[in-house]
Amino acid sequence: MAQQSTPRDWSWPFWPVVPLYPYGKRRTLRQEVLPDTLWTFDQLQGIFYVTVPVRMTVVRLEEGGLLVYAPVAPTPECVRLMRELEEKHGEVKVIVLPTVSGIEHKVFVGPFARKFPQAQVYIAPNQWSFPLNLPLSWLGFPRKRTHILSPDTPNVPYGDQFEYAILGPVKLGLGPFEEVALFHKPSQSLLVTDTVVSIPATPPDILQLDPYPLLFYAKDDTFAPMEDTPENRQRGWERIALFSMYFRPSAVEIVDLIDSIKQSFHAPDRSKKAYFGVYPFKWTQRDQLSFESLRRGGRLLVAPILQKLILGRAKQETLQWVERVAGWPFQRIVPCHLTSPILATPEEFRQAFAFLMKESSLPEADLALLQALEESFSQRGIL
Repeated sequence: MAQQSTPRDWSWPFWPVVPLYPYGKRRTLRQEVLPDTLWTFDQLQGIFYVTVPVRMTVVRLEEGGLLVYAPVAPTPECVRLMRELEEKHGEVKVIVLPTVSGIEHKVFVGPFARKFPQAQVYIAPNQWSFPLNLPLSWLGFPRKRTHILSPDTPNVPYGDQFEYAILGPVKLGLGPFEEVALFHKPSQSLLVTDTVVSIPATPPDILQLDPYPLLFYAKDDTFAPMEDTPENRQRGWERIALFSMYFRPSAVEIVDLIDSIKQSFHAPDRSKKAYFGVYPFKWTQRDQLSFESLRRGGRLLVAPILQKLILGRAKQETLQWVERVAGWPFQRIVPCHLTSPILATPEEFRQAFAFLMKESSLPEADLALLQALEESFSQRGIL
C-alpha cells in the first residue's frame, strides 16, 4: 500500500535561496513512463501564481541502478519515492545537471547529491553564477564527485546506453546558455531541459493538486470572484500558459498599479494569499484564440522566449545541434517542463526549429514584449 503523503513530506526549507511558488511546500508526482525503465518526478514552480511543472527524469541502468536527469527539490516525499525505486532497481549512480543558466535546476543538484552520496555528478560545462562567479564547490556541487561533461569527447558513464549533445555555449553577456540533450538508447527516449516543449490542452496533474493559481488567473479582472469549477481551472491554465511563454500576451491589458491598488479595496478577496486584492490584469476575449495559436494542437514548440532572446543569437550552432540530436532514433521526448512524455519523431524535432530559417509563425502581437526586450538587451550587449 502506498504511503499517505502529508504536508510535512512536502517541506522544502531552503526555498529562500530561489523564492519561487509554492515556496516551502512542494508536492511531488511520480509517473512511470515505461515499465521498470523510465520515470518522471513533477513538482511545481512559479512567480505571481504563473505556475508550471518542473520535472526530473529517472532512468534504470541495464546493470542495475539509476540515472537522474535534472534533479528537483529532494523533499521527504521526493526522496521516499526515489528510495522505492532504489529498493527495486538499485541505488542512484549518476546525477546529470543539463544546464548552466537554469537556476531552477541548478539549485537542487547539491542538496539532491547529498541525499544520494554514492552518486557521481555530471554537469554541463561553463557553469556560472551571478553576481559573483563562484567555484563549483561553493555552489553546492560535491567536490570529489563532480565531473564536467566534455563537449568534444563524450565522457558520460554507461556510454553503451547513452549519448549526449551539448547546445552552446550561446553568449548572453553575463553568462552563456547551454543545454545537454541526453538520448537513452534502450528506450529510444530523448531527455531535454528547455529547448522544446508541448503545451497540454488541459491543466497538468501537478497543478490540479493546488488549483489556487488556476483560479486566480481565471478572473477577468479585480472584481471577479474566484470559484473552483472545471471551466475556471481550464481558463486559468490557458492564461498561465500564455504568461509563461510570452511574459505579456496580447490578450491581457496591464492595469496601472495605482488604479489596481484602488480597485483592490473592492475585490471579493483581500487576503494575503490573494495579494490583498491587487490584480493588475484585465483580460480580453482573445485569450483563448492566443492559447490555441500558441499550442498548435500540442505539436513540439520552442518557447518564444528562447526563439526571440537566445537561440536566434546562435542560429548555425543551434541548427548543427538540432541535426545531431535528430540523428538519434528517438520515439519520445521528455522535457523538464509542461507535457511529458511527448511522442515525436526526429523530423518533428527538426520542424520545431524552423523559425531559425524563417519568420516565427507565432502572432506578432503576442511577441511584442519579447521583441522589445531583445532589441533593448542587444543594444546593451547583455541578456
